[in-house]
Amino acid sequence: MTLLRKPDQECVAAAIATVEKNTDAELVTVLARRADDYFFIPSLWAAMIALLTPVVLSLTPFWLSAMDLLIGQWVVFVVLALVFRIPAITIRMIPRWVARWRAALLARDQFVANNLHHTDDQTGVMIFVSEAEHYVEILVDRGIARLVDDGEWQAIVDDLILRIKAGQVCEGLLECIEQCGEILHATLPATRDKNELPNHLVILK
Repeated sequence: MTLLRKPDQECVAAAIATVEKNTDAELVTVLARRADDYFFIPSLWAAMIALLTPVVLSLTPFWLSAMDLLIGQWVVFVVLALVFRIPAITIRMIPRWVARWRAALLARDQFVANNLHHTDDQTGVMIFVSEAEHYVEILVDRGIARLVDDGEWQAIVDDLILRIKAGQVCEGLLECIEQCGEILHATLPATRDKNELPNHLVILK
């Protein structure tokens, strides 16, 4: 899994700038490699399997002392704990609800961290993507929420999720920004020159 290259980042920033020329809304995109390191879950799985190791070893035809069983248990725990921390393996061990919960929390943290709740007329919009979890959410401030039904944003989110699963993160983001721009232009067209927030892609590594 690879974050966007520099040219792709510039394309995203340019797309945001184009959208903001036609709307009073402020749009920011945030891309995270993953929402959490999930450090405790690989260790938990390794510990659970290691607990079963003495039972499995005791069923073998070889005589093993208590010390042998203990050493075997520790070796299994250490090896599995290291293997399970490989990102591609870790993410497959995370319960779906946990992954979505952590990604949703990070999205809300980023909405505040990027000052999207402090824009004039409450017109902040954030496209949030967490690649590992295939999680996408469009968060809007109250000024936008009063004008646009949640279902319109969800349709855009569903399209972007499909793109991410296909490994087309940049293409999906550009389409998402364009679709958001169409909605924002129709509901909140530009009436003044403004640029309260930077037009760049915020990347969380």
